[in-house]
Amino acid sequence: MSWEVVIGLEIHAQLATQSKIFSGASTAYGAAPNSQACAVDLGLPGVLPVLNKSVVEMAVKFGLAIDAEIGQRSVFARKNYFYPDLPKGYQISQYELPIVGQGYLDIELEDGETKRIGVTRAHLEEDAGKSVHEGFGSMTGIDLNRAGTPLLEIVSEPDMRSAKEAVAYMKKMHALVQYLGICDGNMQEGSFRCDANVSVRPVGQAEFGTRAELKNLNSFRFIERAINYEVERQIDVIEGGGEVVQETRLYDADKDETRSMRGKEDANDYRYFPDPDLLPVAVTDEDIETIRSTLPELPDAKRQRYVSELGLPEYDAGVLTASKAVADYYEAALAAGADAKLAANWINGELAAALNKNELNIDESPVTPVALSGLLSRIADDTISGKIAKQVFEALWNGEGSADDIIEAKGLKQITDTSAIEGIIDEVMANNGEQVDNYRAAPEDKRGKMIGYFVGQVMKATQGKANPGQVNQLLKQKLDG
Repeated sequence: MSWEVVIGLEIHAQLATQSKIFSGASTAYGAAPNSQACAVDLGLPGVLPVLNKSVVEMAVKFGLAIDAEIGQRSVFARKNYFYPDLPKGYQISQYELPIVGQGYLDIELEDGETKRIGVTRAHLEEDAGKSVHEGFGSMTGIDLNRAGTPLLEIVSEPDMRSAKEAVAYMKKMHALVQYLGICDGNMQEGSFRCDANVSVRPVGQAEFGTRAELKNLNSFRFIERAINYEVERQIDVIEGGGEVVQETRLYDADKDETRSMRGKEDANDYRYFPDPDLLPVAVTDEDIETIRSTLPELPDAKRQRYVSELGLPEYDAGVLTASKAVADYYEAALAAGADAKLAANWINGELAAALNKNELNIDESPVTPVALSGLLSRIADDTISGKIAKQVFEALWNGEGSADDIIEAKGLKQITDTSAIEGIIDEVMANNGEQVDNYRAAPEDKRGKMIGYFVGQVMKATQGKANPGQVNQLLKQKLDG
């Protein structure tokens, strides 16, 4: 039997506020355990939550970016459940009336096609604390610093049909919240994570299969691996005569498998009711238009601008705009005077390779946009060749000074003097008489490949410093003469 995979994602983006959603406690990451949980976060008797206005503005900004309906009247509810990292015994969230309604996000598939993924809703809520297992032996520690940190939970429609589509959607959403400046997207710190709802059904069946929820996936690689494992597990269960049960499962990256965590609750199990301490949130048309005016250039618009105005290929523009940090680096290089196409080639090529090799993000690059622009300028004005530029780049990476300093110190300036190049060509031809005769005896359509031998000899003789364009031109003149 052939099976179809059905996937929906619930993405949790921590909003980049200085204080928590209902209290003035700090949201800074890395503080000593339980040092940033105040009386409001702990739900102590007599305290009242006060909504942080910034989280509303950030949520509306997100809604506008995905062309969603904005809930001009949204309500906070209490989601009741017991868990050790939830000191109040309930989580303040939104249920029936979220702040962001239906919208969408377009993703690019591997075959170049675009697919629209529906967004069901995005609602505001407070994060819970964190259970800490390392260093406690058979016990578990509880760190409540994260309790009350503002979250935007983004719920997709079950529109994805493979793990790769799910990863593409999450990467696109990851870039979007960073472009908007509403989330730092730091997956290692838990600022951006997701739960995946996964089910399978026979191809052609309209009814969805029973889903399992995979909790707290915080890397693109783990998301793909967890979904693929879960799909195979469910198919094996069904084809073995069993039934998939609705449950919450955890992904074990070390064993590359999912395992049961608990039975999946329905909404009724949480006993949602409106929070009596919080008024409904009212967002006016004027509020929406004010927030709309603050929207930055978004990834899709930036990509199209790179293609139409800068002349970049679609692929290069897509790579540059997939990450805000990369796009910012590229634009900084352009502002410093770099050629648009040359900068795109070097950022997507040599720089990306060096960053990957050293496991660095682009904002950690030892080569700044200004430094890279200086190098590219020396390529553009024929001071150095593209091959020599790689040596200069390596020296830049190692902190040996500016491109000009390195070129001067290492004597890497290109030889562009025509008479000097001609002299070397004459010497190469004199030392390779048989190859010259073979070239001249060859048909015209064969000579293009054969000239490469002579180019290589000249470049070797000049230690790669001769201008390749001049070498080719002068060689052809002399060999054909």
